[in-house]
Amino acid sequence: MNREKQKAVRRGRRKTGIRKRVTGTPDQPRLTVYRSLNHMYAQIVDDMNQKTLVAASSAEKSLGLSTTGNKEAAKAIGKAIAERAKEAGVTRVSFDRNGFLYHGRVAALAEGAREGGLEF
Repeated sequence: MNREKQKAVRRGRRKTGIRKRVTGTPDQPRLTVYRSLNHMYAQIVDDMNQKTLVAASSAEKSLGLSTTGNKEAAKAIGKAIAERAKEAGVTRVSFDRNGFLYHGRVAALAEGAREGGLEF
């Protein structure tokens, strides 16, 4: 098995373990993060009703990011998702790191969301 496939399998196992414990309810939806090589994506999901309440990503032109794959961009996405969540009436979330290590861009996004006013 090549290295890329091994990494994907390990991330999948971590993701499964996290999703066993973290679910989104109407009172406390799930803030899920996806980190690709060039972009970051975040969305707040109510798993009971199977609805995405708000979303933000570094691919959006409206955020005006000069670079998209770094910690500064991740922090800006965290602040944007927190602002949109407040408009939707969400203040508390469960953080789902989606199998990624809580380090670097994932941690920066979480920090930006906390600075924006989300509690988790």
